[in-house]
Amino acid sequence: MITARPKVLRALLARYAEACARILEDDTTARRLRLGEIAHTLCAITGTQNIQDAIAAADRVLDEARSNAAGCRRDRDKSRGSESLVA
Repeated sequence: MITARPKVLRALLARYAEACARILEDDTTARRLRLGEIAHTLCAITGTQNIQDAIAAADRVLDEARSNAAGCRRDRDKSRGSESLVA
């Protein structure tokens, strides 16, 4: 299965949150259509059937990406710490 890049998922989640906020400000048909489009895109990119599952799937991918990044930083820091400072 293809997994979306974390950067793409973060952008889509931000767009979804923005669309939700705009509907709270002024609930119009155009804004509801935009929210639906973004929700559909999130579902498609995460391989889910509804927005709640799409958000949960996106969160899992982002959590994994954060864990992987933290692991890489720890490995890098360990290798730097083991370098000799003696010339």
